[in-house]
Amino acid sequence: MSSDDTEAGERGGALLLCRAEPESVAPAAHLLRARMLLTRAGEAGGEWSVLVPEGELWQRGDEPVDRVLTGWATALAVGAPWPVLALWWDADRAGFTLAAGFRRPVGYVWLADGTPAGEEEAMRTFAARLGLDPVHDMESLERLTRPDSGADAHARVRALVAVLARTGLALPAGLVPGASADRLREVARARPDVRQIAWLGWRETLRVELDAVEDRVEHSPLGPWLPWSGSPRARVLALAQVAAGLPLTAWGAHRRSAGWIAAGALLLAHGALGLSYELIRPRD
Repeated sequence: MSSDDTEAGERGGALLLCRAEPESVAPAAHLLRARMLLTRAGEAGGEWSVLVPEGELWQRGDEPVDRVLTGWATALAVGAPWPVLALWWDADRAGFTLAAGFRRPVGYVWLADGTPAGEEEAMRTFAARLGLDPVHDMESLERLTRPDSGADAHARVRALVAVLARTGLALPAGLVPGASADRLREVARARPDVRQIAWLGWRETLRVELDAVEDRVEHSPLGPWLPWSGSPRARVLALAQVAAGLPLTAWGAHRRSAGWIAAGALLLAHGALGLSYELIRPRD
């Protein structure tokens, strides 16, 4: 194992991959209340973005990195029409969590030496939710669930990313699963299109989110009621988000889980925005 790999194993790292353009991801990412770096991660025509955690507090707590990343991925996905894939690694393990809407997140784990420690069914669910080829892509994913003495945990996650390249995912050079958190931040900051995500306060964050909503509503081919338009269907969705956000936030607070608190807070924010849309949206 190289010195870079050793450093990565000691410190760990994480990436949040969103199947959407950075312009769509940024408003939701602000609601995570965590400092992150956002940049494009897709080929021409590929709608992928990557978020790199910038602060180090998420690495210093008692909560395992996979639980923090699962909370963040869930928080981003519940209020968005696109899935979120969290990739993470530490000294002992590496893995992923896929979150999509209100569905239960699905994930897989490998031990440091690459030993599979997940359920094969999770890979099938992963492929189905991302619309991967059920034959060729699934064959590649199934290989990741079998023993391989020549592939450690970092190599397993990199192989997973390689499969997703067929969907248009193209991680910027240097944003490699297994790299140290410091290296990931250094690479992301050097990107010409990087955006810094930071907590702006509720009022400013909701204003940014409302601007993005107005733009999505205007250009949405699915109709003017998505994602918030003041219509009866949109208000039902907003009520459901508030109803789900309250207990989730309380559960996260009880478990002292920053990730799940963020998920609950994001649901509450989206729901509140939907319910108050008629009052705060601009009038002609």
